[in-house]
Amino acid sequence: MIAVVGATGQLGSELLSLWGDRAVGLTRDQLDLADPATVEAALEATGARVVVNAAAYNQVDLAESEPAAAMEVNSQGPRRLARWCASREIRLVHVSSDFVFGVDSSRNLPYTESDETGPLGAYAVSKLGGELHVRSGCPDHLVVRTCGLYGHAARRRERGGNFVETMLRLAAGGGPLKVVDDQRCTPTSTVVLAAAIDALIESGSTGLYHATCSGSTTWCGFAREIFERSGLDVEVEGITTAEFGAAAARPGYSVLDCSRLVRDTGYSPPDWQDALTRYLATRDATAE
Repeated sequence: MIAVVGATGQLGSELLSLWGDRAVGLTRDQLDLADPATVEAALEATGARVVVNAAAYNQVDLAESEPAAAMEVNSQGPRRLARWCASREIRLVHVSSDFVFGVDSSRNLPYTESDETGPLGAYAVSKLGGELHVRSGCPDHLVVRTCGLYGHAARRRERGGNFVETMLRLAAGGGPLKVVDDQRCTPTSTVVLAAAIDALIESGSTGLYHATCSGSTTWCGFAREIFERSGLDVEVEGITTAEFGAAAARPGYSVLDCSRLVRDTGYSPPDWQDALTRYLATRDATAE
C-alpha cells in the first residue's frame, strides 16, 4: 500500500487516480504536516510501505512575509515524515522544486542532480530544507524535483489553481495580458510527474532525481502556447521580472536535466507542448 500525503492537491489527486486501490490518500484534515500529532497516527492507520509526500506550502510570495509557516510545512513536515519512515524501514518519496536553484544568475544550462543548490527566497529555502531532512533522515528515500507543475485538480479551486487555469480565466476577462518573459523553466503536467514517480518506485530507484517534461520556455511563451492550443486570440505582452514586481525572487533559469530519470527507469517524459495539449483536451472530462 502507498500512502499519498496531500491527497486533494494537484499531484496527490493524479497519483491516486493512477494507482487506484494500490494507494490511500491522506488529506490535510487527516495529516497536517505542521501538526506533529497527526503524522504518526495517520500513517500508522494506513499500513503503507511507501509514503509519498505530495503536500506543500506553495504560496511563494506570501512566504516572504510568513517564512515560519513555509518552513513548518516544507521543511519540518518532511523531517517528521523522514523520522517516522526511517524508524519503520518505510520508503519515503518527497517532491521538491526547481526553486532550490536560482542564485546563479548567469546559468543557461539544465541543472543536474549534482549541481550546487542556491535558493533565492523563503519558499525556496524551505523546500531545500525539506530535501535535506529527507535525504539525511530516511535511508530509503526518493527526492524528486520538478518544475512548473499544473494539474486538473486546480480547476476545483476558485480563481484558478495553476498557471494554465489562471491564464484561461484572465483571457476570459478580455484585454491584453502581461506575462514575465525572462524566466526560463519547463512546464510540467501532473500526469507526467505522476508517471515519473511511478517509474522510479517500480524500478527501485533511490536518491535524488529530476522529473519534468522535456524542453523549456518562458512563462510568456507558455501563455502564448496555452492560448494557441485553446484556439483563443489573446494578445500577450512579454515583460521583465522587475516590471512584474513579485514579492519573492524567482530563478531566471531553472530547467532541470532529467537524464538520470530516463537512464534509471526507461521513462522518457514528453515535450511540454504535448503534455499541455493532453491537459487541454481532457479539461472537461476532469472538471468535476
